[in-house]
Amino acid sequence: MVFGLFRKPSQADRDKAATIKQMVREILDLGEETTISVSEIQCGDAACPGTETVILVMQLGVKTKAYKVLAPLVEVERVQVEQALAG
Repeated sequence: MVFGLFRKPSQADRDKAATIKQMVREILDLGEETTISVSEIQCGDAACPGTETVILVMQLGVKTKAYKVLAPLVEVERVQVEQALAG
């Protein structure tokens, strides 16, 4: 997870990331052999939407897929994950 250069993720952040990973597995019907990464990205550029959550789905032999939820990690809800994965 990316939470800034010097900030360690809290237990709540780690728990929420694990919950999102499980949501992705369920929604996309993925097995444990698929690697899922969940990161919170904070963009300082005025053109950026601010804090967003990035989900990477990495499968052997398949190009990595990136999905974005325009919300901080701890605020991400299942419906947002479903919408991101559908888009």
